[in-house]
Amino acid sequence: MKTKGALLWEPGTNSGWSVEEIEIDDPNHNEVLVKLAATGICHSDDHVDTGDIPLDWAPLLGGHEGAGVVEKVGPGVTDLEVGDHVVFSFLPACGKCIPCVAGDQNLCDLGAGVLGGVTLDGDHRVHARGKGVGAMCFLGTFSPYVVAPLNSVIKIDKSIPLDKAALVGCGVPTGWGSAVYAAETQIGDTVVVFGVGGVGMNAVQGAKFAGATQIVAVDPVASKREKALEFGATHTATDADEALAIVEDITNGRLADRAIFTVGVGDGKLIQGMNALVRKGGVMVCTSAAPALQTEISINLLELTMSGKRFQGALFGSCAPRNDIPMLLDLYMRGDLKLDELVTTRYKLEDINQAVADLREGKNIRGLIVYDE
Repeated sequence: MKTKGALLWEPGTNSGWSVEEIEIDDPNHNEVLVKLAATGICHSDDHVDTGDIPLDWAPLLGGHEGAGVVEKVGPGVTDLEVGDHVVFSFLPACGKCIPCVAGDQNLCDLGAGVLGGVTLDGDHRVHARGKGVGAMCFLGTFSPYVVAPLNSVIKIDKSIPLDKAALVGCGVPTGWGSAVYAAETQIGDTVVVFGVGGVGMNAVQGAKFAGATQIVAVDPVASKREKALEFGATHTATDADEALAIVEDITNGRLADRAIFTVGVGDGKLIQGMNALVRKGGVMVCTSAAPALQTEISINLLELTMSGKRFQGALFGSCAPRNDIPMLLDLYMRGDLKLDELVTTRYKLEDINQAVADLREGKNIRGLIVYDE
């Protein structure tokens, strides 16, 4: 079928997205064709345009955070049918590899190929200008239609608004899980979240849900700091120094139990500022994507050793997509998780470059491309 999509023809050059005609094949074995309702604008797609995440191939159909309705099923598909409502997980989970069996669905072996430029069978389902097109995370949600592997598709209840459901494919569980699972936030904790955009705002929500009584949101953008208070933050700061003064005051000098690094573009120079405000035996979680060639961080290693702190990375917030995506949507439907409030601006696909510009300027918590609205 012919449709439209937003493509990157020169990744790493800040060339921007080209919205043009693409052709999508029918679903193959264990794949489905989904008509999307909406897709979120995530910083990870922009990282490919800027070169923070380098690609050695092109073109790319961007987008990896979406939800919609199944329009066609491929051979071998038995657990989904036409008309089912689904959410995409930006990382596939096969349920069979060692990480999946061990309970680490976010580290599924299939995830190693999400930026490989081809489908799981080594081919292309998308074509443009006579060339095969790679789809971001095997998906490519910057198009109203997606052919997706079953490993990345999760069925949801039809009562859930699809435009909000799209958000739980990446940003929401990544932030939520960073606080709940990776940081292991406990009742009564003091938690500091660095960067309260589409991921960090959900780290605030997760910390609150886990029982943190004091949550400090750190962000240079005033509107985001103000919004963080609606999502559960008890204090805000513009930078690490201001946050340290607040943490020392509210903990009587004991310092924070957990700190979560969710800034839009990770910078290793900022890590010591986070380290300085975490107590002995505390936890620091790094969720931000950083430039691939950045190999140094600033941290006092002697202090890290002698204090017994834990510093770890978190992919997808250490979530298990097949368990946590339905759970988060259930919390939303019960009124215990804010999704509506995350959406700052809604765009048409043709406005994608404006949406990315707004992302870079910190104007949005989450921008949302809505189809057929």
